[in-house]
Amino acid sequence: MERQDVDTFLNFLAREKGCSRNTLDAYRNDLTQMLDFFLVEGIEKLDSDGDNLVMSFLLKLREKGYSPSTVARKVASMKSFFRFMFESGRLKVNPGRNLLSPQVGKHAPGYLSDQEYHRLLAEPAGLSTPEAKRDVMMLEILYATGLRVSELVALNTADIDLKQCHICCVRGNGVRQLPIDTCICELLDGYLRGARLDLLYNEKEDALFLNGRGGRLTRQGFWQIIKGYAIKADMGTKVTPRILRHSFAINKLNKGDRIQSVQHLLGHAYLSSTRVYKQV
Repeated sequence: MERQDVDTFLNFLAREKGCSRNTLDAYRNDLTQMLDFFLVEGIEKLDSDGDNLVMSFLLKLREKGYSPSTVARKVASMKSFFRFMFESGRLKVNPGRNLLSPQVGKHAPGYLSDQEYHRLLAEPAGLSTPEAKRDVMMLEILYATGLRVSELVALNTADIDLKQCHICCVRGNGVRQLPIDTCICELLDGYLRGARLDLLYNEKEDALFLNGRGGRLTRQGFWQIIKGYAIKADMGTKVTPRILRHSFAINKLNKGDRIQSVQHLLGHAYLSSTRVYKQV
């Protein structure tokens, strides 16, 4: 097993699973740390004494004081990697077959009630600037689709289908279509014909949401925008783009949507990621 095997695995995740850059970086960090340990201890032991070698690595993590949640993530990375290596014939046995992740208590996610959301929305809605109209549109889309903020700011005008009333979200090599109701479609149509054109300087720019200089708005920029409105609405610092994503998921489940449907809309790779919303 070599570093090239890690690269092959990461390419597989990007190509077949559509994993984001942040996810791939986390996998690379975890697996590189594991591989460095194995190289020191004798990587040839994986085929003959792989279970003990893996346990030695986990004990090393415990000695270094890693939190249970961090160890759980590293174990998940190792299990996925070993499964890939075994199924592709690169390892004779799967040393991760008996691995158990440490128990990590999951807190119920925070969310906004419908009243709290409209209280937040009232801040930009009460202004008439192109930037405020853009912010209203971004909040409405987040609350109506559950997009990640990185997915929201990555949207281009070509990703919006007003006739079919859906948004095309591209993440890695994966694409999912998110339905939006006619009210959101009408708002988008008005935004495209009005506020976006007011912010546009370069006609070749295809970003849906623009900053004051006519370029693509960044996730950090939008986070600061939401923070500012939340403070004005006397909602403290609890409001983030992620809270709006949580609110969408909880609203869907409360309305009786199947959890598998919500999983697809959120773009979760695993159903366990969606089940956390059932706690609310």
